[in-house]
Amino acid sequence: MGTTAAAGGWARPWIPWLGLLLCAAGAEAARGTNSGEVLPDTIPSAPGTLPHFIEEPDDAYIIKSNPIALRCKARPAMQIFFKCNGEWVHQNEHVSEESLDESSGLKVREVFINITRQQVEDFHGPEDYWCQCVAWSHLGTSKSRKASVRIAYLRKNFEQDPQGREVPIEGMIVLHCRPPEGVPAAEVEWLKNEEPIDSEQDENIDTRADHNLIIRQARLSDSGNYTCMAANIVARRRSLSATVVVYVDGSWEVWSEWSVCSPECEHLRIRECMAPPPRNGGKFCEGLNQESENCTDGLCILGIDNASDIALYSGLGAAVVAVAVLVIGVTLYRRSHSDYGVDVIDSSALTGGFQTFNFKTVHQGNSLLLNSAIQPDLTVSRTYSGPICLQDPLDKELMTESSLFNPLSDIKVKVQSSFMVSLGVSERASCQGKSHSGTFPHGNNRGFSTLHPRNKTPFIQNLPSLPTRTELRTTGIFGHLGGRLVMPNTGVSLLIPHGAIPEENSWEIYMSINQGEPSLQSDGSEVLLSPEVTCGPPDMIVTTPFALTIPHCADVSSEHWNIHLKKRTQQGKWEEVMSVEDESTSCYCLLDPFACHVLLGSFGTYALTGEPITECAVKQLKVAVFGCMSCNSLDYNLRVYCVDNTPCAFQEVVSDERHQGGQLLEEPKLLHFKGNTFSLQISVLDIPPFLWRIKPFTACQEVPFSRVWSSNRQPLHCAFSLERYTPTTTQLSCKICIRQLKGHEQILQVQTSILESERETITFFAQEDSAFPAQTGPKAFKIPYSIRQRICATFDTPNAKGKDWQMLAQKNSINRNLAYFATQSSPSAVILNLWEARHQHDGDLDSLACALEEIGRTHTKLSNITESQLDEADFNYSRQNGL
Repeated sequence: MGTTAAAGGWARPWIPWLGLLLCAAGAEAARGTNSGEVLPDTIPSAPGTLPHFIEEPDDAYIIKSNPIALRCKARPAMQIFFKCNGEWVHQNEHVSEESLDESSGLKVREVFINITRQQVEDFHGPEDYWCQCVAWSHLGTSKSRKASVRIAYLRKNFEQDPQGREVPIEGMIVLHCRPPEGVPAAEVEWLKNEEPIDSEQDENIDTRADHNLIIRQARLSDSGNYTCMAANIVARRRSLSATVVVYVDGSWEVWSEWSVCSPECEHLRIRECMAPPPRNGGKFCEGLNQESENCTDGLCILGIDNASDIALYSGLGAAVVAVAVLVIGVTLYRRSHSDYGVDVIDSSALTGGFQTFNFKTVHQGNSLLLNSAIQPDLTVSRTYSGPICLQDPLDKELMTESSLFNPLSDIKVKVQSSFMVSLGVSERASCQGKSHSGTFPHGNNRGFSTLHPRNKTPFIQNLPSLPTRTELRTTGIFGHLGGRLVMPNTGVSLLIPHGAIPEENSWEIYMSINQGEPSLQSDGSEVLLSPEVTCGPPDMIVTTPFALTIPHCADVSSEHWNIHLKKRTQQGKWEEVMSVEDESTSCYCLLDPFACHVLLGSFGTYALTGEPITECAVKQLKVAVFGCMSCNSLDYNLRVYCVDNTPCAFQEVVSDERHQGGQLLEEPKLLHFKGNTFSLQISVLDIPPFLWRIKPFTACQEVPFSRVWSSNRQPLHCAFSLERYTPTTTQLSCKICIRQLKGHEQILQVQTSILESERETITFFAQEDSAFPAQTGPKAFKIPYSIRQRICATFDTPNAKGKDWQMLAQKNSINRNLAYFATQSSPSAVILNLWEARHQHDGDLDSLACALEEIGRTHTKLSNITESQLDEADFNYSRQNGL
């Protein structure tokens, strides 16, 4: 059942004047927007009774484009409103019915709303789309359970199809099946020869173990074609059929009795392979089906009729011995003269397959070593497992017919499979021969010094033909009431507090993001973790610190990163403002998992940099795949991007792809890229044979560590070109594997139609940060000014028991650098400003209410700030902003 909040708040006594003030403020705000949205009158349905939910909203799934209805019913209730994802649903979207409970005489109100597919698609948050009801009575409010709303779907491809098997009779059969990804999760049913299998009627069969089919003891009748069926409320999918053959290995019967002794002094006995006979391809009995032996205890001696047979057999034996000696001699000679070798098992190594290499280093000047100053280990062979891939198109020139069959001096690669190839290269034998300090590490002394990539990297394209953008920019005019300036879809925002600008003054404030070449050049191991954000005008003076929110791509951990805030001077140089872990009275940095919230007193250009402390330092990369048709109607281009996980970096990718007509083929995913100096590999897998093909030596591409780790330039991506065999092929399915050697791996599953009319569109950005980038006045703040004043008056006064602004900071997860707040005229106001910046996307005031509740249990001055009032204030905030 739902939660309730009584009018007494946390200490529970009601202070009437503040309640009346809030109700009057809410009613006045309502009249200013829409007379049809006035809050309910304070006429009690039943004095002293909190709303009780008779019906709460249930979890629901949206099928195709059909909206779903969420309902709730409560008594007694003067009014009920839905709140979805922390935002109040517009009153016009509610349909309500009112009745009277005859048994109790209480007023019963029922409300329902419709949720559309577009609403759910447009929401991207840390959890599923959710809604709950808030019911009002004279005493307070009650909240229902949260009901989640998800879009139902079922992918086409099984994650694992069952594989055919041949098993001996009475052996165990296990057929694995992993159904396609779906919401809700698909239920699995097994078919044998197109007939459903009922495991309840056959104790020998179990279908309950994680969708797998288990036959404990195979019988001949278990042979057949098995199919895995997956279904949910959206669709029904069928796997590939798996043929199961239960075979019987034959066994010998007992030997027969010995026969009578023959004139040749031998007798015989026989046996038959019939116990049982082989069936369904089972093995025939091993051994002879008859035996003979001398039946006179060796006393019977036969003469040799043809002496020439002896000479023939003797000659053949001598020839066999001579050939064997010759082969052994040649083998020993070759081994004694070999210097360096690499064995690759399986010819798929030449087409981008994943193989195991065993490199035996014997030359001191070998080009496989990263630094000629590092002396190689002449006694240790190193084994490395991974895909053969090319870093440079020039490597493909080495794979021409002439180079394949004309060995050079340094390296020999032997490919043992259906054909033998020997190739030699002096400097570029393969991509491993010219890789950076991540491909074949020698020792563990890997530093973080910046590596400079070679000039020729055509595979890693930077879209030079697209128009160059220098910055994103937005502006707004702000006055004494303050406001919020948001750069849509970038994660960058600016909060101007109430009173930061003197009365009767107004300023045009701007904010921009540099999208050109970064002016901050990294020194040594330092890397840029955020965009360069400029806010101004620079000569503007504020009386209260403003809050600047900057996204970053670091996996935050003080053990692995040392993160700094830097500012660009008027001379164009960058200087450090502070480390986020340092104590400072000039500014304050609050580092969240995906953004940094900075309290500043002056405008300018700011950025975040990071210095990795250990090899476990991680940058979060967003990986995505786009596709489009090429000029050749049979070709289809895939472009795989790896960019810093900041919204503005991905927005730049989206803008570039829109210019090229590209379509996002799969939801982007996060890749954790370690600072261990190992490179990044991108490969295309599972291309449907006989339908598509990829050009040789391009199925796998490798990006040097330094290009990824210091990728603060234009978007980094690799391109792959696929070709259809026939124009009738319109469906493409494959996997894109992005992985760091000895690190994290992500798989992008591509399942799309190359025809635009049949393609399922994946939204680039689910929702705008704000319909209006500039919000001014009270509607820009979640905490109403009246409640804000009351909180500040309560906490700014020092308290001997510590129940002051320091506890307010602690309860809001602000535990360090409290000296900064002590220098402010109203520490509580600055803490609330930081809360506003940090929770602009959180939806409601629940986190602040929880913090006040914990303090209010022992703080009598908080008895008039109740959860009901915060709910009411949150409702007014959403309504004033037209939400």
